[in-house]
Amino acid sequence: MKYNFDAELADIVPMLPGGLLDDPVAARANIINMLSTFNAEVDTSALDIHEQDISGRRGEPAVRVRIYSPKNKSGTTAALLFIHGGGFVVGNMDTEHSASVAIARELGVVVVSVDYRLAPEAPFPAGLNDCYAALSWMHDSLETLDIDGDRIGIYGQSAGGGLAAALALMARDNNGPSICFQYLGMPELDDRLETVSMKTFVDTPMWHRPNAELSWQYYLGDSYQSGADNVPVYAAPARVSDASGLPPAYVTAMEFDPLRDEGVLYALKLMQAGVSVELHTFPGTFHGSSMMAHARVSQRQQEEMLEVLQKGLKVAAVNEGQA
Repeated sequence: MKYNFDAELADIVPMLPGGLLDDPVAARANIINMLSTFNAEVDTSALDIHEQDISGRRGEPAVRVRIYSPKNKSGTTAALLFIHGGGFVVGNMDTEHSASVAIARELGVVVVSVDYRLAPEAPFPAGLNDCYAALSWMHDSLETLDIDGDRIGIYGQSAGGGLAAALALMARDNNGPSICFQYLGMPELDDRLETVSMKTFVDTPMWHRPNAELSWQYYLGDSYQSGADNVPVYAAPARVSDASGLPPAYVTAMEFDPLRDEGVLYALKLMQAGVSVELHTFPGTFHGSSMMAHARVSQRQQEEMLEVLQKGLKVAAVNEGQA
């Protein structure tokens, strides 16, 4: 199928990987290799960066987190829990290291990146529980991290966006740690795979329906089947019936992305429940196209991401001169 990609993205499409997730180990190696160049020249001089293990949720295994803290930080600041993408199957703290650095450096906030467990070895709810453990740890470590408990947001792209949405639901329902803002970038939310975009985009770059089918198969594991009535809302947030009381959200959708419609529909569901939402669809784009930083549409996405995080986290001003 032919797609009307943005002119500045079209030339790169033939060079992008289009492989399946049928071999998770190989897929993980491929994504790490592809994204390694994004970390090669990242300027971390303005940040203190360290890793540590924190307690898992309800006696589950320890969770590794990486903390990015601005060196010039004066006093308590906002913080962001960063949840990487990868279809619940690939990715780690390194694959989105450059993005974590950019947010911490340019907004002057503390960023905590969580190395949650991946499917199929650790299906739902393992990864979500790890994210919940990280959020709880942030609230338990306000003094150590020097962060404001009323200004802790969550951020995720793709499967990370799906996990962020689920985390917001879980925190609301369990009277858990407060979340001031949720950034849901092209989120993976719906195991039913019934939207128009999911049925149409079977051969798009970076992400397509065949990968979505494998992703949900791995993530739901042996306990659930994609599309079945008993799939929990915490696994597939698109299934939520009551979206009231959730934190304000920013949702993105790419025009030629199988996940497009589920993101748009989730944003609408939030709006209808009285949640403050900003929804932005980017024309001519595809899943992950923002990595092509030369394209003006990608630059707009990056600029807007920083602006909405600044507002959502109640940061006084972007750190000019740190960008």
